[in-house]
Amino acid sequence: MTPEQEREQQHREKLASRLFSGRVDFLLSAPQLKFLPDPTVPEIAFCGRSNVGKSSLLNALTGRKAIARASVTPGRTQELNFFEVGDPLAFRLVDMPGYGFAKAPVKVVERWKNLVKSYLRGRQVLARNLVLVDSRHGLKDVDREMMKMLDEAAVGYRIVLTKTDKIKASTLDAVAAEVAEEARKHPAAHPQMHLTSAEKGMGIAALRAAVVEDALGQEWFSKG
Repeated sequence: MTPEQEREQQHREKLASRLFSGRVDFLLSAPQLKFLPDPTVPEIAFCGRSNVGKSSLLNALTGRKAIARASVTPGRTQELNFFEVGDPLAFRLVDMPGYGFAKAPVKVVERWKNLVKSYLRGRQVLARNLVLVDSRHGLKDVDREMMKMLDEAAVGYRIVLTKTDKIKASTLDAVAAEVAEEARKHPAAHPQMHLTSAEKGMGIAALRAAVVEDALGQEWFSKG
């Protein structure tokens, strides 16, 4: 990255941080499609395996301690949870049910899957999906299933490696390279992958800027 590109990126991160430092409020939980809020603003959805660190990442991204409930019990998020960003409202973040290893009856898991599939395929304001992958484990079959579902729904997504502070740098490099190589085979995958640590704050500012760009467009930064 050139010095000019670094300055531009720092400018983007500063503006995105300023936006998230304003109003970020929980709106509602939708157990069924009929409870979805009106599709009036762009939405950025977050998905990943149960216990991938999704709630912690949402908290770090928004600069809040507990806007999304972190839980040691996989599968706690059973609905689509909506959070509003900006005053006036700029866009929404959507916390999707974790997949895989959910300690719930089969019928309940199927209901979650149907809710997620219907949301992904029919939500016109869905601007981007973030697929969270635990850097300690890399891609699992359930992640590949979600990526395939997003490809088929023509929903663009970014891959976000979480908990990068939990493994050695050399191991992280290998995992990142492996995930990036596989992602290149998926038509809906964004070429840029994000390496993050909610606990240490690594990669959070860059991801925040990427989320704002996906929701509001590159031109938004030129207005700041």
